[in-house]
Amino acid sequence: MLGLEIRKIKDDYFNKAKVRFQKLSKLSYFIENTGDSSRILLLGNSKNFREITEKCSDDKNIQNILDKTINNFENYDSLSYEIKGKQFNFNSAYVMGILNVTPDSFSNGGKYLNPDQAAEHGIEMIDKGADMIDIGGESTRPGSDSISEEEESKRIIPVIQKILLERPIAIISVDTKKNIVASKALQHGAVIINDISGFTNDLKLVETTKKFSASLAIMHMLGNPKTMQQNPEYENVVEEIYDFLSAQAEIAANSGIKNIFIDPGIGFGKSVDHNLEIIQRLSDFKSLGYPILIGLSRKSFLGKILDLDVENRDVPTSIVETLSVKNGARIIRTHNVEYGVQVCKLLSNLI
Repeated sequence: MLGLEIRKIKDDYFNKAKVRFQKLSKLSYFIENTGDSSRILLLGNSKNFREITEKCSDDKNIQNILDKTINNFENYDSLSYEIKGKQFNFNSAYVMGILNVTPDSFSNGGKYLNPDQAAEHGIEMIDKGADMIDIGGESTRPGSDSISEEEESKRIIPVIQKILLERPIAIISVDTKKNIVASKALQHGAVIINDISGFTNDLKLVETTKKFSASLAIMHMLGNPKTMQQNPEYENVVEEIYDFLSAQAEIAANSGIKNIFIDPGIGFGKSVDHNLEIIQRLSDFKSLGYPILIGLSRKSFLGKILDLDVENRDVPTSIVETLSVKNGARIIRTHNVEYGVQVCKLLSNLI
């Protein structure tokens, strides 16, 4: 059984749609009238939804949206990207190793400030099976302050250079929301920009990513790291994240960026319950048509549920990573690469 929600239906079309749904006996539906517009939740299978699409021929806009949404969901596991000559087929999941070169990240903060030590750890993760390394030069833990572009660049560029010197084919991602930092990183060999702000911080980052033919990861965050965990509230957390990622991915795609990842932003302006709902409903995001990237590693919601400090969260991390891959995650961003590789390898034989 699948669910398909049609939102923001204007009254002039709503009554026509209602009559059509009533004629489809194998389809269950729930209707909510919200005043200016309505929403309909359909329960059925892909064949039922195709019948609905065919009956919407008098409104090409709705028909095209429904058709695209259904196709995206059905063809999700057929997605594939080429990044730096490596083919990524997203019928299985891949591992992104986390490399924080910051003094104050919530996990490993201050451990890899020395570029040589940082590069050594990055190479170690590659050798353990990481498909890509995500280097972050600015802490994004709750309550953290932003740093200058100069300081952030100073932290990450030497590490990129040292890793690529030893492992030229390594796929390097840079975790930044600043266009200037992204530009410098791409000039020095990074091929993915992982923007926690979904380029709301700096729209120029999109054009820079396109200029270098790089890949872009778009994440949802409520507010900014300094304030994001101060009583985050949503009317509908999954719906609001879905709409944000849809809008931002469309901007990126229209700019000419080929490889786009979407990330619902676990722990970035979300309560424990928000995070759990996102994981449970992760498959909803498959209908956007982009591989889902998710970062669950050692996050505070695990600590709150299980009363564990950061150093003891690797096992629960693997559990929620496993569930997330089952629900559609295709890149898991993780600290413990060895565990992450085991999760992906095991599930590739099960899903």
